[in-house]
Amino acid sequence: MDKLRAMETFVAVVECGSFTGAAARLEMSAVMVGKYIALIERQLNTRLLERNTRRQSLTDAGRVYFDEAKRVLEQVSIAESSVERLRVAPAGTLRISAPTSFGACVIAPLTATFLQAWPDVRVELDLTNRMVDLVDEGIDLAIRIGEIRNNDLVAKYLAPYRMTICAAPGYLARHGTPTTPADLADHLCLSHTVWTARNEWKLPGAEEGVRWKRDAVLRCNDGYA
Repeated sequence: MDKLRAMETFVAVVECGSFTGAAARLEMSAVMVGKYIALIERQLNTRLLERNTRRQSLTDAGRVYFDEAKRVLEQVSIAESSVERLRVAPAGTLRISAPTSFGACVIAPLTATFLQAWPDVRVELDLTNRMVDLVDEGIDLAIRIGEIRNNDLVAKYLAPYRMTICAAPGYLARHGTPTTPADLADHLCLSHTVWTARNEWKLPGAEEGVRWKRDAVLRCNDGYA
């Protein structure tokens, strides 16, 4: 049986003056009320109530238990109310980690709108392309692009994200325009420093990735740059 429910039942019995009154308040049978009281007395190995056909009274142990039980139940009620207030009107600090480019272009503007809606919330926005450890670094929410490989995380799909292969007109004039994915292997490519172990592009519909024949001429840790 639920110990907290048993405690609540005992308090109701004392305040209502009978098992029947407590049963009506808690919307349970008088038999179930008796089982809860018996459970508490058995666990404490002492009598809390003295009862006969006409009246009931508290023992010394019962008076102590009643006072402490009321205090515990009041604290539980306060705790539940506090959490409910947070659910209805969030407050406190929200730590968010997001990729640098996506965070600056998308998340930062949305954060301003969010703060207007929830003025009691403070946001710490950490823009990094590093895969942060949510627990060790105290991050509440991490926004990432791609597949989630950690099954211990609760993930929610937010929006599609499309990457585009592009080149400056001057570069194409000097080096020619690729006509097939395989042509990309012969071109000078830029790379993100996060891709330290990859010199390859995976293109939709292609069975194999396009691997560059030479190292990237420029690596940068910020795609927006």
